[in-house]
Amino acid sequence: MAKFFGNLNAVLAVGVVLMLVVMFGVQGSIDHNWLLRWAHVICGIMWIGHLYYFNFTQMPTMPKIPAELKPGVSKHIAPAALFWFRWGAAFTVFTGVAVAIQAGYAHQAFTLQAPFRTIGIGMWLALIMAFNVWAIIWPNQKKALGLVEADDATKAKAATTAMIFSRTNTLLSIAMLYCMISAEGGY
Repeated sequence: MAKFFGNLNAVLAVGVVLMLVVMFGVQGSIDHNWLLRWAHVICGIMWIGHLYYFNFTQMPTMPKIPAELKPGVSKHIAPAALFWFRWGAAFTVFTGVAVAIQAGYAHQAFTLQAPFRTIGIGMWLALIMAFNVWAIIWPNQKKALGLVEADDATKAKAATTAMIFSRTNTLLSIAMLYCMISAEGGY
């Protein structure tokens, strides 16, 4: 059992098989839009899950970690988590826009027309958040973590900037998630 659960690829493959069993064995038919919606939700969980990990776990815990152990987080865990965080953001936006285009409400949502106003607000919030990830948080995290050359003052300033925009995204995520699950006409 430990060997199976120790292999992430095997766990993911069995998870996909289970999904297909439910899809075809229980439902019997599927919505034509299911793959994009499913991918959008999976990517969104990856993105917001990492956002919440950084804000609720890593940032509050780092001051309590002894100095000699901090490189384990800053040199190994944080860069890996930031990889999944930023690509989760990119693919969440890509799949979300694709869902809206395929379902035929992208223009109405982006222009905040009824009945797609709520999901449109959620889409705009997600775009702002994704911009923050790629244009502000990631470049500053690279400096703060020492992935690019920077002096100590620059690293400290970059860490503060990354934290502020990460907390901004946490703030925006609350309304964004509400918009996505309560949208009137889409999804």
